[in-house]
Amino acid sequence: MRPFIGAILVTVVASGLSGSARADDAKDPQAILDKAIKALGGEEKLSKVKAASWKAKGTINFGGNEMEFTSQTTAQGLDHVRSEFEGSFGKGFLVIAGDKGWRKFGEMGGELDKDQLANEKRNVHLQLVPVLILPLKGKDFKVETGGEQKVGDKPAVGIKVTGPEGKNFTLYFDKESGLPVKIVAKALGFMEDEHHQETTFANYKKFDGIKKATKVDSKRDGEKFLNSEITEFKVLDKVDPKTFTEPE
Repeated sequence: MRPFIGAILVTVVASGLSGSARADDAKDPQAILDKAIKALGGEEKLSKVKAASWKAKGTINFGGNEMEFTSQTTAQGLDHVRSEFEGSFGKGFLVIAGDKGWRKFGEMGGELDKDQLANEKRNVHLQLVPVLILPLKGKDFKVETGGEQKVGDKPAVGIKVTGPEGKNFTLYFDKESGLPVKIVAKALGFMEDEHHQETTFANYKKFDGIKKATKVDSKRDGEKFLNSEITEFKVLDKVDPKTFTEPE
């Protein structure tokens, strides 16, 4: 049940450059990030996103059964998150507040232990890094070339990212637009076993001056896992500190 709770909770090149220069940029992770930052709205606007909230609806495949859900999430930075979710399976919460965290599903749950907290923080990175990108330019993340592949029917270029917890993932960007289109990572399954997870991002729309994917679909080991639609996204000036306290 604990992994299930966690699971609910996944620059444009200048016209004067030659073709060979563009090929070099595709191999330079910093150039890829710069292009993505510009595509998402620019460094100035992204740097102002200190906190955000969003609502989503969709389906999750659990034990071979596809169930509908709705969720609402508030995030401040990469280490303060509150997510509330509800579906035919019941209601639940996840709260991360720096070095503490809590999960609750129905009457079950409580404070996260060290390993659980680390795993949930990694889940947050997988959700928020493709939205903001700027954290990948900081000292907490190491980036290197991640190769190229097609996402859908379009070419994409990837960067391999090693996070502060020492685990890595590969993030792919549309080669033409620069927008994030796919993230590939290892994820814990319902029995706390590890799975190959691929999440794609599509249907970008502009919210408060930045672009955000509104269609997010995940597969585990090639099988349909999670499909969600972002119905609302807001950049917040501030968040009430009580948001990140232990759920009652």
